[in-house]
Amino acid sequence: QVQLVESGGGSVQPGGSLRLSCAASGSVRSINVMDWYRQAPGKERELVAAINSGGSRNYADSVKGRFTISRDSAKGTAYLQMNSLKPEDTAVYYCHALMMYGPGYWGQGTQVTVSS
Repeated sequence: QVQLVESGGGSVQPGGSLRLSCAASGSVRSINVMDWYRQAPGKERELVAAINSGGSRNYADSVKGRFTISRDSAKGTAYLQMNSLKPEDTAVYYCHALMMYGPGYWGQGTQVTVSS
């Protein structure tokens, strides 16, 4: 059982930066992968970035070189540093945790809006 709470979303101009946080509670020592998804209006939810317990990272091509995912496994906290933001980054961003040999859990989402 894990609970996830996202924070750090907001409105920013193109080229700006935001840092999202995901605070996990519960069985945080059993989390294998933490990742970030996003869903824009009229589009399917897509994987943005993932990091496993060994520190290996994967990114969607659309954010590679601009976004950085990190985590503090002991605290169960994940972060998404977003730089050089573009209007097409506008979406609700969701934190997700995949447990070791268990289910996945979702946060409630946080809105990111990039507009001029």
